[in-house]
Amino acid sequence: MSHTLEWKTRLYLFEEEGTTKARAVVDTGTTVLTGRGTARRNPADPEVPEIGDELAAGRALQDVGRQLMDIAERDVRGTGATRPDPRPAVGWST
Repeated sequence: MSHTLEWKTRLYLFEEEGTTKARAVVDTGTTVLTGRGTARRNPADPEVPEIGDELAAGRALQDVGRQLMDIAERDVRGTGATRPDPRPAVGWST
């Protein structure tokens, strides 16, 4: 079974006074998810805007990723599928 989709992702970055904010928008065609991330520069650190962009963008994308995982988890439960048993603990028993 072949399955191909295109999801559109847009990433917006805003910087003001040492704080960078990011908004990631993923449009699946049926759902639009928005993730947010922020990065603040320590005043003692040198001003390197790319670092703030990377951190804020990464955090916004992680936020969207968590939302997608939550949706997938809910959808799996909705199908009645069972989850595998948790893995046994590794290491010495107490």
